[in-house]
Amino acid sequence: MRYKYLFVIWLLAGCFSVAAAQNPDTSSSAKNKTSNIKQKKRDTVPGKKAVVPKIKKEKVYHPDSLHNPHTAVMRSLMIPGWGQLYNHRWWKVPVIYGGIGLLGWAIVFNAKYYSQFLTIAQYLEHGKVPKPGDKYYNEYNLYVLQAHYGSQAINDATDSYRRDRDLSILGVLGAWGINVVDAYIDAKFIHSYTVDNNLSMKITPGLINQSAYAQNFGNSYIPGIKITFTLR
Repeated sequence: MRYKYLFVIWLLAGCFSVAAAQNPDTSSSAKNKTSNIKQKKRDTVPGKKAVVPKIKKEKVYHPDSLHNPHTAVMRSLMIPGWGQLYNHRWWKVPVIYGGIGLLGWAIVFNAKYYSQFLTIAQYLEHGKVPKPGDKYYNEYNLYVLQAHYGSQAINDATDSYRRDRDLSILGVLGAWGINVVDAYIDAKFIHSYTVDNNLSMKITPGLINQSAYAQNFGNSYIPGIKITFTLR
């Protein structure tokens, strides 16, 4: 009999708990309604500035993107090094003038001795002995009378200096041409490969499939390095 009373009490307690659970929580819903009304009031306050989206900064490019290869070539043709100045390659100008200057000195040097030995060869060819005051009189005495150079030696020296002079002239023309080509390449490179200033580079380790690159390794993957360039 006692167990029946306990069972009835337990059953009634369960029914009350279920009924309490089914009652809606009006307090929480009231709070939500109040917060929504306040939020709407805040959103509709007169005089509040609207949210303006942030303006994205425009990309800035190198001014060298306006370089014209034709302009660089024409300037280098007129004056050596002018095209390099146009391409902002200042350090190449001393190199260009140093090379052309050395070749110019070689032209003057060889031309001087070529003229000297040519005159002496003409004296020997015509059997003429120069007198004091004649052109290259001292040189004639030095090479012919003192050193006993014959006609063949004088002719060989004449041909040698003439050849060296001509090669020096060709060298100046070649250096001038290289100066023009260099200016064109620099201007073309700057014009074609100008990129945005916001260039970033990221280096990360990675794995490479050895089936395509390294078939001699025992593992299926080998370590590698991944380089990523980002333009923003």
